[in-house]
Amino acid sequence: MPATTLDCTGQTVALGDAVRVLGITPDPDLDEDDLEMFMDMVGSVCEVERIDADGSAWVAVWWNGCDGTLLTLVGLEPRQMAKAAG
Repeated sequence: MPATTLDCTGQTVALGDAVRVLGITPDPDLDEDDLEMFMDMVGSVCEVERIDADGSAWVAVWWNGCDGTLLTLVGLEPRQMAKAAG
């Protein structure tokens, strides 16, 4: 697996870097509640957990819901993220 990828401006993004989620590509089979949860990720800043062979940076978001704490993982293409300052 690659150790780095690029963001929407061409900046290098590595494991542990913070990125702002600019957009996501949700699974078309998601129900409305799950889709809303994924869309709520847009604009959030998340830490890169892994980078896959296709160059997608995977980030995690923890949610507090009626079923307890939930973890959502999503793979971001370079055009879907911007490296956060700091």
